[in-house]
Amino acid sequence: TVLAAIERAIDNLMKNWPINDSNPFFSSNPDVSGLSHGIMIIDVLERLHSLTANEKFLAYGLFLYERFSASVLNEDAQLAKLLQLQLNLKGHGVHTYEHLRAVAFAYFASQHPTLKEALANFLKKIERTQTPSGGAAGDEFIAGRMADADDTGYEFCSLHELMHGYATLVQYAGKGLYGDKAERILFNAALGASHPESSSICYLKTDNVFQLTGGKHGDTLDKHQTRYRYSPVHREAAVCCVPNAGRIFPYYVQHMWMKTDRGLAATLLGPSKVETTVNNCRVSIEAITEYPFGNKLNFNVQADKSMVFEIKIRKPKWVNTVKVSVPYTVEGEWIVISKNWNTVDSVQVIYDFSAAVKTVSNNKVFVEAGPLVYCLPAAGRPAITRTFSFGSLKEINYQSSNHINYKVSLQHPATIVAANEIHMDMLNPETGKWEKVRLVPMAGTILRRVAFELEKPSGVNN
Repeated sequence: TVLAAIERAIDNLMKNWPINDSNPFFSSNPDVSGLSHGIMIIDVLERLHSLTANEKFLAYGLFLYERFSASVLNEDAQLAKLLQLQLNLKGHGVHTYEHLRAVAFAYFASQHPTLKEALANFLKKIERTQTPSGGAAGDEFIAGRMADADDTGYEFCSLHELMHGYATLVQYAGKGLYGDKAERILFNAALGASHPESSSICYLKTDNVFQLTGGKHGDTLDKHQTRYRYSPVHREAAVCCVPNAGRIFPYYVQHMWMKTDRGLAATLLGPSKVETTVNNCRVSIEAITEYPFGNKLNFNVQADKSMVFEIKIRKPKWVNTVKVSVPYTVEGEWIVISKNWNTVDSVQVIYDFSAAVKTVSNNKVFVEAGPLVYCLPAAGRPAITRTFSFGSLKEINYQSSNHINYKVSLQHPATIVAANEIHMDMLNPETGKWEKVRLVPMAGTILRRVAFELEKPSGVNN
């Protein structure tokens, strides 16, 4: 009944904006707002096609992208702009990043080589805007900027939309690397913008952050800028980022399991349970794990009868070695287990990885291990600026009480010493001495340093 109602609504849309005889994205002003959000009806069209196999939904989605690209709009995802690889992204971040799904739909629905090039360029352009945490520039406009851990602000809406885009690309392309990208955003940038104890988020945040009082890094010149702080509503800004903070995990969960021609695939990792049918037989798989904060995944399988089918499990790029409790093969970015599954069965997968020091812009580095980006938390002074009459909700500002700008050397490796704890020797510029510094996952941190300056070897000048 629900599906039929949605089909009727889309049929009415197609009747009022007919293919090749309408322009749904016409605007006398190229700086549109909600109008270009409208192309994301493509999400609904893709879902309807997957449920009904009716080609009219693909055709209409392609028509929408063609009209969107032909309209005079200041939008990054138009075809002619995407074909210019050196043209940096400039638009409103959440528009640009959600439109990734529209471009992906257009290519995979048409298989046109020009759209393939456009999608590849779009992905490269997005990478140029991303900070170590996966957060993509947009506070709220990208404005042609390259990523920088200090000054690149990202919006929670953008995090949600870009994560959703990468998860959708796993489905379209069958490539596990997009799963890596989706997890990076959720487990680092998004959880790093969510308050660890209070029901609130930062509408805007940066990777390196030592003040959260409204303006970026404490700036007070723009009296209307209140987004760089923790709030449960952000009502003076816009009612979008807080609801998206509630949607981001459901969208992640929605894409954790997918079907293949030969069975099931664990595409995004973490605790989960899927109940479906394989070869007309009911199958249930429960993943029991502490991932991303643990490296062991136990998959408990139940089926109505013993039968042969395949389970594919994503093998992230950061994995050094993998241990699997049953025979398996590796196909690209996937661990493949094909066996006769008993009615009650199980398999354990253990990912081995090490801490890695990665270089970013401005002669800085950051530390990652597995799916997590690590940081040095900074102590902060909280100040409750507003309370609400229900749910103990409150808005909180933070200012750093004491922070040392440690520097690092690539000669000092980062070492995993305990679960979710990394140690690294860093130079304290205040004392001139090297100290062992404890780093933790940036998920759940409030004030922190993610990227560190490199200490130049002695005798090296600018």
